[in-house]
Amino acid sequence: MRLKKHYTSREVVGLTGLTARELQSWDARRLFKPAVAPHRTEAGGFTERRYSPLDVLELQMLADLRRRGFAIPRLRRLLGALRDVFSVRLYEVIGGGGPMTLFIGGDRLYVKMEDGRMFDLDRPTQPLLMAGEDLPMRPLAARQRKRRTTGSERLSRSRRPAAE
Repeated sequence: MRLKKHYTSREVVGLTGLTARELQSWDARRLFKPAVAPHRTEAGGFTERRYSPLDVLELQMLADLRRRGFAIPRLRRLLGALRDVFSVRLYEVIGGGGPMTLFIGGDRLYVKMEDGRMFDLDRPTQPLLMAGEDLPMRPLAARQRKRRTTGSERLSRSRRPAAE
């Protein structure tokens, strides 16, 4: 992914697998606000929403969690717990390297602090008492959604002359 200052809604749709309608709905419901909100133009239309590279990273993670069956209210609680309890944004806890790391175990989300304490994000104010090291959890990292090809794109690729 080539880094840019801002990504349009159309670019974000291609990178995350979300639909334009989902992005619009998440903005209207204040689940996820774009870096640059749309505004009315002199011609009477509206500009496109614009997202920062960090926004795209977070949206990739939220889209992945959505595909795993996490409901919108649960995503809202996740973002709220990270913001209100831990004072971090989602991008700071995915992929390691931040003050904590986000883990998934089944349908539960956890954060592990640098000092080893773990928290269940459904009850983020109380650390977990850990018994054993082999809990079925793995760290979460944002992934770029692979672009889907249409039937006509596949057909045009198959008609290309073979390289000699």
